[in-house]
Amino acid sequence: MTVRPTGPAVIAEELRKRYGDRAALDGLDLTVPAGTVHGLLGPNGAGKTTCVRILSTLLRPDGGRAEVAGFDVVRQAAEVRFRIGLVGQNAALDELLSGRQNLAMFGRLYHLGGREADRRAAELLDRFDLADTGRKPVADYSGGMRRRLDLAAGMILSPPVLFLDEPTTGLDPRARNEVWTAVRGLVAGGTTVLLTTQYLEEADQLADRISVIDAGRVVAEDTPDRLKSLAGGDRLDVVLRDAADLPRAAALVGEVTGAATETDQDRRAVGAPVRDRMTALTAVVRALDEHGIVAEDVALRRPTLDEAFLHLTRPSALAAGTGGEA
Repeated sequence: MTVRPTGPAVIAEELRKRYGDRAALDGLDLTVPAGTVHGLLGPNGAGKTTCVRILSTLLRPDGGRAEVAGFDVVRQAAEVRFRIGLVGQNAALDELLSGRQNLAMFGRLYHLGGREADRRAAELLDRFDLADTGRKPVADYSGGMRRRLDLAAGMILSPPVLFLDEPTTGLDPRARNEVWTAVRGLVAGGTTVLLTTQYLEEADQLADRISVIDAGRVVAEDTPDRLKSLAGGDRLDVVLRDAADLPRAAALVGEVTGAATETDQDRRAVGAPVRDRMTALTAVVRALDEHGIVAEDVALRRPTLDEAFLHLTRPSALAAGTGGEA
């Protein structure tokens, strides 16, 4: 069993990588505490996969430094490789072999003896709830089962740090939940997970902290809830029965909340930010009723991670340095 790091599991300082004239990483900083899930969130081309490839020793940086499990990814690459698992975007499985045979093969590639590789394969099949299907060819596995088997392959040596590069891309909601459950189980056992994803819900569900990356730099880093707050406070949304009432309703909502309102003609909706949630809700419902405006729905909601992501990665926010850690 590999010893788990007691300090930060991952440290990156001023990482830089260029492909021709394009900067894939432009001074990226990252710290991941041991035993946590840290999400890397960003649009296509932001630098997420390049970051993971450097941290997993598959790519050399052009500048900066990084450590994984206490070892430098350039000078001590072999030590790093012994302490990490990597699950890429595409499952690296042989579909003609069974799940058990795939895991045993990976064990032999990691220089385990035949008996130890078989023992480890059986252990991992049980851990990832695949024991009943271990003798079936992978070609017969569902998408969720394949990704769980891929996670199991990444854990052959029980590494303290696991890199997951968009592990649920293309999976349906049921299969995605299966993978999420498996990841939570790994973290409960002490594994540190660095997760790249384009699924905002996935980052919200799994990550203790999230680094938002754009143009090769970290533009914000915090807990999911605090990142959401950057998109603004609570909002009050009203959906009307009759779109003709939108102007009057917008005026009333604006008067009650003291804030600028937004209207959506297609949805027959009016929305505005609020400070005192329940007071605003009660006052708006009363005002609409007094003016004979019928609302089909009145709801309070908090900002979503989607809204925070769009807020943080829009050009004006980046130019202003919103979110701080660029």
